[in-house]
Amino acid sequence: MWDLTTGSPIKRIIMFTIPLLIGNLFQQLYNISDTIIVGRTISVQALAAVGATDSLFALIIGFAQGMTAGLTVITAQRYGARDHLGVKRSFAVNILISISVSLILTVIGVLFARPILEIMQTPPDIIDDAQRFIVVCFWGISVTVLYNLFNNTLRALGNSRPPLFFLAAACVLNIIFDFIFILFFHMGVAGAGLASVIAQGLAAVWCLSFIKRHVPELVLFRKHFRNVFSQEGGQHLRLGIPMGFQTSIISVGAVIVQIMLNTLGSDAVAAYTTAGRIDFLATQVSLSFGITMSTYAAQNLGAGKYGRIRKGVRQATGLSCSLSIVMGTLIIIFAVPLCYLFVGSQKPSVIHMAQIYFLCNSTMYSVLSILLITRYTLQGLGHSFVPTLSGIVELFMRSFSVIFLIRIWGFTGASLANPLAWTGALMIVAGAYITEMRRLESLEKGMYAPKSPGVY
Repeated sequence: MWDLTTGSPIKRIIMFTIPLLIGNLFQQLYNISDTIIVGRTISVQALAAVGATDSLFALIIGFAQGMTAGLTVITAQRYGARDHLGVKRSFAVNILISISVSLILTVIGVLFARPILEIMQTPPDIIDDAQRFIVVCFWGISVTVLYNLFNNTLRALGNSRPPLFFLAAACVLNIIFDFIFILFFHMGVAGAGLASVIAQGLAAVWCLSFIKRHVPELVLFRKHFRNVFSQEGGQHLRLGIPMGFQTSIISVGAVIVQIMLNTLGSDAVAAYTTAGRIDFLATQVSLSFGITMSTYAAQNLGAGKYGRIRKGVRQATGLSCSLSIVMGTLIIIFAVPLCYLFVGSQKPSVIHMAQIYFLCNSTMYSVLSILLITRYTLQGLGHSFVPTLSGIVELFMRSFSVIFLIRIWGFTGASLANPLAWTGALMIVAGAYITEMRRLESLEKGMYAPKSPGVY
C-alpha cells in the first residue's frame, strides 16, 4: 500500500500516478482496439456506429464510475485517519450501493437504447449497428461498475498497481476476443461489445480475488454489512451521488454534441470518433494526476497534514501542465499517421476533419490539466457542490458550442466544444480552490479547528 501522508510529496505523487496512468492507458486501449478492429475489419460505417454510442454509454456508465470514485473518498479519509473498522464499513456500504445502481442502470439502458438513439438523430445507415453494440455493453454494466469500485477502493488505500496488471491482461484478452467474435463468429459490432464486457468482467474477478488474498483491510464478513446502509449510506451518498451526477452532467453535453454531429453525416461521426479516441488517450496523463490528487488530498486530510496537501498540489500542477504541453505538441505533429490506424488512407475527408479536431483540442491540454487537478483535489477534500457546478458549466459551454457554433463553422464548431467547456469549468473551480488552499493554510497555522472529513 502507498501511504501518501509521508515522504516527498512529488515523489509519492509520481510513483502513485505511474501505475495509474498505465492502467488508464490500458483502459483507453479497450475502446481504441475496438475502434481500430471494427474500422479495419468491418467498415468505416461500423466504426461510426460504435462512435455514435460513445456519449450515450458515457452518460449511463459515467454516472456509476463517478459515483464509485465519490464513495471511495470517505474510504481514503478513514484510511488516512487509521480508522480500520471504518474502512471496512465504508467498503461494505459501497458494494451495496454499487450493486443497486448497476441493476437500475442496466434496465434503463437495455430498454431505452433504441428510442434514445433515435432521439439523438443517429444516421439511418448506422443506427442498427449502434443499437446492437450499445445493448451488449449495457448488459455488462454491473461488471464494469464493480471493477471500478474495486479499483477505486484499492487506490483509496494507496494501492494502484494490482489493477494495472489485471487491466493489462484484460486488454490483451479484449483484442483476442475482438478478432474471435468478429472474424470467426461473424458477430459484427455486437462481438466487439461482448469482447469488452467479458474482458472487463475478468478484470473485476481478478481484483476481488486480490483483495481477498492480499488486502486484509478490505476483507469483509457478515457483521460489516449489518445495518451498514442505514448508518452510513447517507454519508457516502452525499459524496457519491453528486460526483456521479457531475460526470453525467458532463456526458449530457457529449450527448448534445453527438446529436448535432449526427446531422453532419457518418463521415463527421467517424472523424470525431477517431480523433476522440486519440484525444482521450493523450489526456490520460492529466487525468491520472487528477485522480491521484483526490486520493492524496483525502489521505492527508484524514491525517491532518494540511501544508502537505498544498505543497503536493502545487508540484503536481506544474509537472502535469508541462507534460500536457509536450503531449499536445506530439499529437498535432503525428495526427495524420495516427488517424491512418483507424480508417486507412481511403477517407481523406475523415482525416481532414480529425486534424481540425486536434488543432482545437490539443493546444488546450494545459487548461484541462489544471482543471482536473483542482477539481479532483476539491473532491478529495470532501467538496461536492463546486465540482458539480463546474460540470453544469461544462454542459452549458458544450451545448453553446454545438447548438450555435456548429451552425456557423460546421465540424470546427463541434471541435471547439471541449476547449470551451474546460475553460468555463476552470473558472468555476478556481475560486473555490483558492479559498480552500487559504483555509488549509489557516488550519496549518492552527487558526481554527478543522471540519470533519467528508461532510462539507
